[in-house]
Amino acid sequence: MAKSTSFYALLAAASTVLAALPSNKIRGVNLGSLFIVEPWMSSNTWKSMGCGGAKSEWDCVISLGQEKANTAFQKHWDTFITADDFDKMKDYGINTVRIPVGHWFVEETIIVGENWPRGGMQYLDKVAGLAASRNIGVIIDLHAAPGVQVAGNAFTGHLTDDTGFYTSLNYARAYTFLSNMTERIHTNPCYSSTFALEVLNEPEQGHDSLVSTYYPKAYSTIRSVESDLKVPKAQALTVQMMDSTWGAGNPRQNLPGDAVGLAFDNHRYLTYSSTPATKKDYLKTSCSDVFSSPDNNKPLVVGEWSLAVKQEKEWSNEFSPTNENNHAWYTQWWAAQN
Repeated sequence: MAKSTSFYALLAAASTVLAALPSNKIRGVNLGSLFIVEPWMSSNTWKSMGCGGAKSEWDCVISLGQEKANTAFQKHWDTFITADDFDKMKDYGINTVRIPVGHWFVEETIIVGENWPRGGMQYLDKVAGLAASRNIGVIIDLHAAPGVQVAGNAFTGHLTDDTGFYTSLNYARAYTFLSNMTERIHTNPCYSSTFALEVLNEPEQGHDSLVSTYYPKAYSTIRSVESDLKVPKAQALTVQMMDSTWGAGNPRQNLPGDAVGLAFDNHRYLTYSSTPATKKDYLKTSCSDVFSSPDNNKPLVVGEWSLAVKQEKEWSNEFSPTNENNHAWYTQWWAAQN
């Protein structure tokens, strides 16, 4: 989802987690609009890249042409988040970053007729290395899947009404991404602090094959590569999936009975919830959130959450961030969610 700010983990109930998953509380940020630019989130950057009124990366590549788009995106990838930014994260107590990535970073997954910027992998290596050199953990997240997994969202890289991900062809392309990234993480020292690979961000609801086919094969793909590489169990990647409360099925349902090294992603946006839009109710809800998991989706990572209130109230006197009287409350609400 678009408004990604920060995340943490609830690990107390974990019993089968491999050592790759941190045992301490995860405090982190999403590196939003680095490798998948969301125009609403980084409008000035988007314009400076020459993307203008393009609605998503796909549209920008068409507008600029492949060569100019490659140049523009590579400059963005190289400069948007720097070593100084990682130093600040470390100073602030950040111990993990979630890195949203499009499948096209593994260029083997691109098919004829698709419009994606090229040459991104070296920049992903660089950013993972910046994190590793500061002992900051990394979650690599397949944020944008082949064929697009949800309609009308720039975070897929292609803002479109068509969702073509849920086919055997596009599942196979996603497995290629996961296989390639698993091998790279275990063989490239830039990824020495990368501990998790999220197999899909925010899938659309109503696709049974996601649970019956995609999740089990995604899990086995990662473990098969690790087996071939003779990766010790203690160094195996944590395989992360959206949890049941997202509404796209129980990801555990068809996994092997001996599946271990799992984590589940929960995205908590009160702006979209039924919580009454008052300071009292927002704070009460955040303080009482228990993130129950009837389907044993544990350990749980809150991969995205936000200080956004309901849109119609955002600039009201009660919530406007330009009103200094509201700053203390926003600080309190942030602390309640963190």
